[in-house]
Amino acid sequence: MKALIDTADKKSERAFLVGVELKSQTAWDVSDSLDELAELANTAGVAVVGQGTQRLDAPHSGTFIGAGKAEEFAKAAKEANADTVLFDEELSGAQARNLEEIFGAKVIDRTALILDIFAQRARTREGKLQVELAQLQYLMPRLTRYWTHLSRQRGSTGSIGGEGESQLEADRRKTQERIDKIRTELTTVRRQRSTQREGRQRHQWPLASIVGYTNAGKSTLLNALTGSEVLAEDMLFATLDPTTRRLRLPSNQNVLLSDTVGFIRKLPHGLVEAFKATLEEVVEADLLIHVVDTSHPNAPQQMEAVNAVLTDIGAQEKPMLMVFNKIDKPGATEMAAMCCQQFPKAVAVSARKKQGFETLFAELGAMLKPIREFVEIRIPHHEQKVMSRLHSVAQVVEQDYSGEEACFRVRLPPYLRHEFEHYLVSSHDGD
Repeated sequence: MKALIDTADKKSERAFLVGVELKSQTAWDVSDSLDELAELANTAGVAVVGQGTQRLDAPHSGTFIGAGKAEEFAKAAKEANADTVLFDEELSGAQARNLEEIFGAKVIDRTALILDIFAQRARTREGKLQVELAQLQYLMPRLTRYWTHLSRQRGSTGSIGGEGESQLEADRRKTQERIDKIRTELTTVRRQRSTQREGRQRHQWPLASIVGYTNAGKSTLLNALTGSEVLAEDMLFATLDPTTRRLRLPSNQNVLLSDTVGFIRKLPHGLVEAFKATLEEVVEADLLIHVVDTSHPNAPQQMEAVNAVLTDIGAQEKPMLMVFNKIDKPGATEMAAMCCQQFPKAVAVSARKKQGFETLFAELGAMLKPIREFVEIRIPHHEQKVMSRLHSVAQVVEQDYSGEEACFRVRLPPYLRHEFEHYLVSSHDGD
């Protein structure tokens, strides 16, 4: 089934892009969206050789674009030697079939292209299962399209039957069986993730999920902060599978950072559904770190697209730290300054050059403070090991060695309270 919509394992394809400007569109104009479609095509290993656009009040039921415009684009695609036509909108099976007859070439919509890229990028078993589920869900209502090459013979009673129909029904049954099996396996994955989260909660380490538009620099930021080696490349969807690493802040606070799949405008709903197991890391996070590529001309629209997905998965109310990245690129510093005025607690950084990290650490520590207890502790001067331990695991706000006992006011992780129970004097709600 996977090969029916795969565009990767072939010699370099040449694609003609088709965009539609609908009355309902308000966020980006069609040229911006086509630019992103071209990036997606390049990521999938497809060369873009031309493009065309049409303004419509509403899509045509049979061909999405007008039949006359389809003929015009088909001629342009043929002159450019295009063997693939990429539509910037999702097509029905019937629309794709009709368009393929007009273009005389393979027709793929934006959703299928994104699914193909995800199939190339998935590395873990969980990621591969999620991609396959999304592919099969996309393919199910379009199976008829892939059996039009088979003869449909008319029987003696006038009914239509034959090889195409029987094969189609068999494929539908097998596809549904596979979908059900994958859903069962992903249920097991969710239980395992739940167990992992319970383990983290026993440690009382807060979880911060890094979210953002694809290619905003999320993996680069995770690597720079934690010293890990997650794949980070200048391409869309360089990484899909979530990675969690521990970050120890200068304030001695431990936080788990989770890098998640990049979001994108027009992210297929089926893909969001399939990746629920992965996106649970976002839903369960104590803090979201929204990374924005300030060097991108459509940074504000990318922020809107990310917020739309967060709303879709029910994470829109989570505490969020805005991180405006790539300030080392030309023109990005000015955009970051404007964005930071709009978001008072925002931070401007260059993850690649580790600029602005002191401010980032300070904001992370401040936003994670409520997770810690503010306590007063008194330790006899001769118990140097206890003092050393306190300095290594707590954020020491005040210290006074002048009395009979050393006095400390600290922010202490709740899971470590028992270690210092004997020395506790009081707890505080404020600073």
